[in-house]
Amino acid sequence: MIPAARSLRRVSWFAWALLALAVCGSAAVWVLLSLYSGRQHSWMALLAALDVAWLLRLGRWPSGRLRLLAGVLATAAAAALANWWIVATQLGAMLGLDPLSSALRLGAHHAWTLMRLANGPTDLAWIAAALVAAAWTSR
Repeated sequence: MIPAARSLRRVSWFAWALLALAVCGSAAVWVLLSLYSGRQHSWMALLAALDVAWLLRLGRWPSGRLRLLAGVLATAAAAALANWWIVATQLGAMLGLDPLSSALRLGAHHAWTLMRLANGPTDLAWIAAALVAAAWTSR
């Protein structure tokens, strides 16, 4: 059996739940802050990376490449989820839809276009820095 697969088997359901909590919780706080202030707040990606790394250790993920990969992917998922919900809620408000209906109707191409328009070079730099921080702190 592959060593990574063996390590993945040792990860409990509680550790997976903590990882999901880190992704969804970080994204929710990021979205609420963004909607309250009307700005992107991409620096929240760094906090999401630190939260993910902390909860990976709390969930006793085995150290190594698997935890590093999980940290980077979870941070990227938190950033993508937050940006998706920010776009969906702002677009839904203009169309008279609640955030859930707007998020479910938002197509990937339309969301990608609006995310590119909303995120400038500084925002992308914050997200890239967060992915590096996730790799560093999750290992």
